[in-house]
Amino acid sequence: MSDPLAPYRAAFERFVDAPATNGGGQPWLGELRRQAMARFLELGFPTPRLEEWRFTDISPIAKATFSLAARGELPAVEALRPHLIGEAVPRLVFVNGRFAAELSVLPSGIVAQSLADALHERPADVRKHLAAYAPFAERAFTALNTALWSDGAYLVVPRAAVLDTPIHLLYVTTAADAMVHPRNLVVVGATAQLTLVESYVSLGVEAHLTNAITEMVIEEGATVEHVKLQAESEKAFHTATVEVAQGRSSNLTTHSFALGGAIVRNDWNTALAAEGAECTLNGLYVPRGRQLIDNHTSIDHVSPHCSSRELYKGVLNGRARAVFHGKITVRPDAQKTDARQTNKNLVLSDDTSVNSKPQLEIFANDVKCAHGATVGQIDKQSLFYLRSRGIDEASANRILTYAFAAEMIDKVAHPGLKLHLSGLVAERLPAGSVSLEAVGV
Repeated sequence: MSDPLAPYRAAFERFVDAPATNGGGQPWLGELRRQAMARFLELGFPTPRLEEWRFTDISPIAKATFSLAARGELPAVEALRPHLIGEAVPRLVFVNGRFAAELSVLPSGIVAQSLADALHERPADVRKHLAAYAPFAERAFTALNTALWSDGAYLVVPRAAVLDTPIHLLYVTTAADAMVHPRNLVVVGATAQLTLVESYVSLGVEAHLTNAITEMVIEEGATVEHVKLQAESEKAFHTATVEVAQGRSSNLTTHSFALGGAIVRNDWNTALAAEGAECTLNGLYVPRGRQLIDNHTSIDHVSPHCSSRELYKGVLNGRARAVFHGKITVRPDAQKTDARQTNKNLVLSDDTSVNSKPQLEIFANDVKCAHGATVGQIDKQSLFYLRSRGIDEASANRILTYAFAAEMIDKVAHPGLKLHLSGLVAERLPAGSVSLEAVGV
């Protein structure tokens, strides 16, 4: 029986000693990569025997053969236009995992460059943060990314800077049977404000593997809105981890939209490490056909007087499957914690399945915490109301389904992004798209 890890071992041996991947031969990075690959080879791909992967079988990923992607020929700007959130919005575009300066529009007033360039120009700054927040000792895909990443975004927002427009990180995969390992480092200075959008898309329908990591530091009093849109081919595989360290009185709002991919696994982890920090985690997943979308979230209340809110919603059709595992931990010193978590699922077919596990671990005694989960079908009374107004049953079902999902879209602040998301979600509704005008968009 062939070793499923052999292609990754071979890819690493060709990759690790290249000067471009180690910032001009920096020993610390080469050693970090070797440690990560050794750990990946020890762990192997996760299986359903592990509690964290109990409902997600990734054997199709383990059995497939992927090669590290070459950037290849750049797509035309016109091919990217459907994936942009506005021509004037600054963007860093990555094609097959590598920065494409020709397609990018860089923002001013902040440090915004490819991580590969930052590694050469400011290696001490990169070393301070790289792998400091996303541990790989027990996480196979994190270890694999740490070993094989070649590029990503490096953003540093200065203290008190307020950015008027979002920054868009657009990851485009064009190569079949390729694997890309994007790595993003984001540092937001004290009292600064940032809106960051990450998009992952495919130009084509071929299978490929995206394995992304974003590490983010939000310093004291800073405010961040982070939007992640995963809209790759439904033959693609996507695994991603976002790790956030929040400072005193910082505020984080995240929006996760998972639409594409054959198998998708999103891990969102944030640590409220200093007093007064707040976070809001929002998510919408819309699998159809035989797609599987798995969302794992973790909010770690380390310090007192912190609050968190979490709402994830799913719309499932066909034979799709979804997993939600949300964990809130309240440490012994985190008194006066206020945390609430909700997962709601709308199933449109008898053949779908949802595994929902909201979880609280509380080690403090002066807290306000609550969690819950629901799985159900379209409300019959609401359907009857629309039918009584002369709307046919198919249209009424689509309107109610869209309205269920629209709550998550409405939470996004940027108008252009909100409109973009509205169109994508409407197109995924069963029996064709719903008129956005009919639902007030």
